Order: sequence, then C-alpha cells, then structure tokens
Amino acid sequence: MEGFLSALNMFFTTFQAAVFVPIFIFIIAVAMGVKPKKSFFSALSAGVGLQGFSLVIGSYSPILSPIIDNMINSVGINLPIVDLGWQTTSIIAYSYQVGMIYIAVAIALQVILYLVRYTTVFQAGDLWNNYSYFAWGSCLFVLTGNFWLSMACMVVQQLYTLLCTEIIAKRWSTYYGYPNCTIASLHTATVGIFAVPLNVLLDKLGLYKINADPVTLRQKLGFIGEPMTLGLFLGLFIGIIGDFNKLGELATWGEITTCGIATAAVMAVFPKVSGIFAGSFSAITEAGKKKMKAAGTADREWYLAVNDATGYGEAATLITGILLMPTTLIVSFILPGNLVLPMLDLVAIPYIIQPFVACSNGNILKSFIGGLLFMIANLYMCTLTGAAFTEVAVSTGIDLQGATMITSLVILGQPVGAVIFLAFLTQNPIVIGAVIVVYVVAYVLVHKNMDAIHEFIENSALNHAVGRVASTEVEPRG
Repeated sequence: MEGFLSALNMFFTTFQAAVFVPIFIFIIAVAMGVKPKKSFFSALSAGVGLQGFSLVIGSYSPILSPIIDNMINSVGINLPIVDLGWQTTSIIAYSYQVGMIYIAVAIALQVILYLVRYTTVFQAGDLWNNYSYFAWGSCLFVLTGNFWLSMACMVVQQLYTLLCTEIIAKRWSTYYGYPNCTIASLHTATVGIFAVPLNVLLDKLGLYKINADPVTLRQKLGFIGEPMTLGLFLGLFIGIIGDFNKLGELATWGEITTCGIATAAVMAVFPKVSGIFAGSFSAITEAGKKKMKAAGTADREWYLAVNDATGYGEAATLITGILLMPTTLIVSFILPGNLVLPMLDLVAIPYIIQPFVACSNGNILKSFIGGLLFMIANLYMCTLTGAAFTEVAVSTGIDLQGATMITSLVILGQPVGAVIFLAFLTQNPIVIGAVIVVYVVAYVLVHKNMDAIHEFIENSALNHAVGRVASTEVEPRG
C-alpha cells in the first residue's frame, strides 16, 4: 500500500497539470464523440495553454519577489509568524502518509460525485491543488494522532469546496472566458462566498457608479488605459515603492524598469495564452451540448476544474493583486491583534482574489476593497493557526529560516478551511456535527435554488456596468 501511495505521489509530482489535464481533455472529448484528430488538438491546446501560464507566471514571480522582499526588509518591523508561502505548505502536505492516502481518496471522491450527479463540477481536472486538503489533514493528524478524524476533516473541506465552486462557477467561467471551466480549489473557490455578498454591499454603497474596469479605463484614458501601458506604470510604481530605500543606486533602477516591462509583458502575453487554452474547450462544449440535447438534458450545467493560474494575469486581476501586495503588508503592521508578517504569498494574491474580480465584473475598485477585507481575514486566521502549523512544520524538518513561527497567507489563512480545521481540532462531536449540519442544509438550499443563485450573481455583476453594455459572451479576457 505504501509503495502504491509513493508511486501515486511521484506521478503527480513528476507529471504536472500541463501533462495530465490534456489526457483528461482527450478522454472526455473522445467520449463525447469528438473525432480523434480534433480531440488531440483540443488536448494539446490545453497543455500548451497551461504550460504557457506556468512559463509566464514562473518568469514574472522571480522579478517581483525581490522587490517585495526588499519592501519587507526595509520596514524593519518583526512579527512572530512569518509567511513562508504556499510552496512550504505543499512540501508539508506531502510529508505525511495521511495526506498521501487522501490523494487516492480525493480523486475517487471527485470522480464519483460528478458521475452520480451530486455535483456539476469535475474537480479532478485540477489535481495539483488538492494539496490544500493534505496540508490541513496532515496538521490535524500531527496534533491529534487521529487518522480517521484527519480523513473526515479533508472530506468535509472538499465537500464545502465543491459547493462553493458550484455557486461561482458560472460567473468565473463567463468573466474569464473559459467555457465550462472554473477554479475549484479550497483556497480559491471558497473565496466566492465572501465575494458575492461583499459585491452586493459595495453596490449598495454606490461604488458601482465608479467605472474602474479595464475596458472603461481604456476608453477614458486612451493609450494610458491600455493593459500594457497600465502594466508598465503599475510595475514601475511597485518597483519604486519596494526599492524606495535604494533609489540612489543605478542597479535599483534596472530592477524597477525590469519590473515595469515584465508587468507590461504579462498584461500583453497572458490574453494570448488564455485564447489558446480557452480554444481547447470549444469542441468539447459543442459536443456536450449536442449530447445533452439528444438525451433531453440540454439544460444541465457542467464545469471542469482548471488551475487558478488561468486567471492570474487577467488585467483587472493582476492590477488589483499588485495593488493589494503593498497594502496588505502595510495593514499587517497596524492591524490590532495580528501576529503575521506576510511575505512569500504576497505575489500569490492574484490567485485568490479571482472570485472578487469576477463578481464585480472586473471593477478594480470593488475588487481591491473586497480583496483587502479578505486579506485582513486571512491575517487573523493565520494568527490563529500559526502555532499549530509551526509544530507540524518542525516535525517534518522544515527550516524555519530564523522565524519563531511560520504560516502560508494563501493556504492557512483561508477562512473556510481554517474554521473547519479548528472545529475538527476540538475533537468535540457537537462542534464537528454542527459543521456537517451546516453543510447539509447549505447543500440542499443551494441545489434547490441554484438557477436563482446564478441569476442573482450574474445580475449583480452585469446590471451595474454603467456606461456600456454588459456582455455575457464568453471570450478570453485581456
């Protein structure tokens, strides 16, 4: 059994999403009646698109990270819990057998729940991001020594994630322009249950009157409002802020201008890659519609989970994320009761704010406010779970790099995952039962009113598109 789990772990470590997602695409396309040649090119386009996302983000992060690091170091404020990023968390997630065992359980659960129509989301399309569950499960196992409690915690987290995904899937697919696709990880999809009500609240406050989406900025500002130009200025801005204490050095200006050009490049290249990736689903979507129409189930919705990298470089998402990076850092210094110093996960903010951007239909101001409130919640959750996660990290031999405690702002700060973990950590049947009851009630209510919920979210996002016609056409965003 241990050999099988090690082999399974090695498979997903060796073959990344750009390899196994195309395999899924090819199998699904052929099963839906798409000709092998067309299925092959659909699958290949998906792989090329995913690899393109990885190359773009992988090249951009090393340019941005040193500037963020210098910003943190120049402030000189030390907080006891240091954010060492999702990368450290993923290592810990795969360090315990309970996490490795759940690899097989998660895949089986995701496939079965979709096939029996318990959910409209085929979550197995984004297998890599299952590590969020493994991280929480491994933490719980180390702290309690209870294997079955840890497994149950991960199952409940996964069920909550699927439900949240179903709520935002249509809006995410429509806004980001990927037909029948959605983000579906614990640290991204569950953000939707905060994004929807916050968008409504901000509309009530009249912020919808301020048109701050990329299309409007382009119309009002001319060439300055073009994504490439905005990327250049924004990159220069973040570079100057991050290297403010070194502006007298020539090398600093080289770093600043490189950041500006790199951000402009992401804005320019990302839509091209998005177009390739989105095109891989056209044949499947059409074949699916024909099959469902023939079977009399043409109104059934279905979504394939895709990696959150697919939305990272979209103009409103990247602009909002870059603005939130220094703002989150500054807020962490003055936030009462916060013990967390955000560091490595600051560059990952564009991953998790996508539900805010989609629900506001790209309104950067609303996305920024909603995203900031969410990052504040993340800081408090990391403060609550920091000691527990550090204990687990030490047991795996992770280097704390001089910190007293460590965390991951994006993974361990996720409120839904953290609350479920803390409930199971109590080992109190009443508390755990309450979490399960809330899920069952929510599942029944959401599925009973799914069409109305989707319509409400769409109307909330589109009806306040002041000054222009709100489009519901699905095409890749730039």
